[in-house]
Amino acid sequence: MILFSPEQFKTELVDTTANDFEAKALALFQYQAEHNPVYRQYITALRILPAQVQNMTQIPFLPIDCFKYHKIQTLNPTALAGKQVVRVFESSGTTGQINSKHYVSDLDFYEHISLHGFEEQYGSIQNYHILALLPSYLERSNSSLVYMVEAFMRKSQSIDSGFYLQNIPELLQKINLLRIQSDRKILLIGVTFALLDLAEQFEPNLEEVIVMETGGMKGRRKELIREELHEILCGKLNVNNIHAEYGMTELRSQAYSKGEGIFSLPAWCKVLLREVHDPLDYSMTRTSGIVNIIDLANVESCAFIATQDLAIKTADNTFKIIGRADNSDIRGCNLLVY
Repeated sequence: MILFSPEQFKTELVDTTANDFEAKALALFQYQAEHNPVYRQYITALRILPAQVQNMTQIPFLPIDCFKYHKIQTLNPTALAGKQVVRVFESSGTTGQINSKHYVSDLDFYEHISLHGFEEQYGSIQNYHILALLPSYLERSNSSLVYMVEAFMRKSQSIDSGFYLQNIPELLQKINLLRIQSDRKILLIGVTFALLDLAEQFEPNLEEVIVMETGGMKGRRKELIREELHEILCGKLNVNNIHAEYGMTELRSQAYSKGEGIFSLPAWCKVLLREVHDPLDYSMTRTSGIVNIIDLANVESCAFIATQDLAIKTADNTFKIIGRADNSDIRGCNLLVY
């Protein structure tokens, strides 16, 4: 029997280092291979014996589309006794799409790990006013992004933090007021199409404001490559760099970029790039390919996710997204019985 305590694992997660990452990943893999029914079925379909997995490059990654068609949960009746799903986060998408769902039973841990990941790169949340321009997400009650930003606002203890839907003049008025009256930094976090609307319709001077885009046109506008998007936003918002957040419903953690689209991961996450035409060909040394991500914070779902994003690796734990895979619905979950 595998001796593994999910609660102790979560408690120690923020202390993860490069030296103990692999040991933690392998321990979590063995636990999830035993207690996650969908992941176990996927491993079995690949004819992989968990006991023979000895290093990270042998761990199978679950195709991200499986979150659309299956309830991805790691269920240990002893460890999770008395725990219930308290929130189901759901991905955004255009009409007619099937959205991914992520079942969460520990919101306190989600807030803790998200905040720690942010503060690892940006410092104390209490140094910021958080202003959010997330209209499409605010229209949904099950957005993990909105939940995270709400938690950031609450923990910032700034009465001036808040969401803005279509009231852009009020947002700009608030920014100008805070510039005069407060020593805190201003973080404006927005979905891509809303930031473009702000930039093109108002061309405000947001000098010294940290502008962070979360990606996604969501069918509202033509998709742009990140370099083109950031060039437009920098020019029309009068900022030197556009920051960015890389996250998704299927993960518990986020990566952040402070410029040039280069994302840094927290210590408990790692990217392995796989060969474009072979989903099982991935390694620690590959410098370009499709993103496989290990998110050790996904204790209660699956920590090993095969995404649909193309990237290049820029350093040990940094990467740059360069696009999406052709025919990006990964068919690996077709190995499972629906």
